[in-house]
Amino acid sequence: MDLARNKTASPVAELRQYTLKPGRRETLIDLFDREFIESQEAAGMTIIGQFRDLDRPDMFVWMRGFDDMAARKDALTAFYDGPVWAVHKDAANATMIDSDDVLLLRPAWPGAGFDLKGLCRPAPAEVENQSENNRLPGIVEIRIHHLRSGAEAGFANRFETDAVPLLAANGARLLGAFLSERAENTFPRLPVRSDENVLLVVTGFDDEAARTGHLTALAASPAWQVFLGKAEPDLARPTETLRLSPTSRSLLGLALQ
Repeated sequence: MDLARNKTASPVAELRQYTLKPGRRETLIDLFDREFIESQEAAGMTIIGQFRDLDRPDMFVWMRGFDDMAARKDALTAFYDGPVWAVHKDAANATMIDSDDVLLLRPAWPGAGFDLKGLCRPAPAEVENQSENNRLPGIVEIRIHHLRSGAEAGFANRFETDAVPLLAANGARLLGAFLSERAENTFPRLPVRSDENVLLVVTGFDDEAARTGHLTALAASPAWQVFLGKAEPDLARPTETLRLSPTSRSLLGLALQ
């Protein structure tokens, strides 16, 4: 068993969405979960979670975290200049159309980072030949709220105060909440969407029925409608929703168990 770092992850995080060639997602997942988890963590980062997008069959979504921006540069340099990536990069890149859809993030308020303490992912040999039918139960939902310039602090404060209790009362488990990290990209070999201004909210559910029930309850909540009305002026465009299934070695998936 692989013991996650005994701390909260992460002061700096990335959300990475990869567009893959048709039919290649399982190939990348098998390679990623076998070769790219321990090797990246040995370089100094935390692999927070990796997922199948349930609504986009050729999308692979994952998150990783770092202690700070300087540590991010060191960790990424060590991994991408290291032996594991050198051996497997061609196989990984052969599955991809685009890997540049990346948001650089920081916790939206104190305590809003992911709590991964004590989680143990199974060893690669325990999940050999995993398939879409061999996945962790649970649904992870990521909502990306696109904010107008200058609205970040006010929106995050209102979300923490008004929305978080409503999410919990209506069946959602808040896993983390993040704002755009405005520091300069310390590893320009990997682009990030530096022009984005977002609040990203990650929630978890036991299954799709629980998620659907949560959405129905929220829609019927007068307090939620009030929150949405107050939030609307701060939004630059409609909110994106990612409905995700954790792979068998995803720490965020294990956090739902």
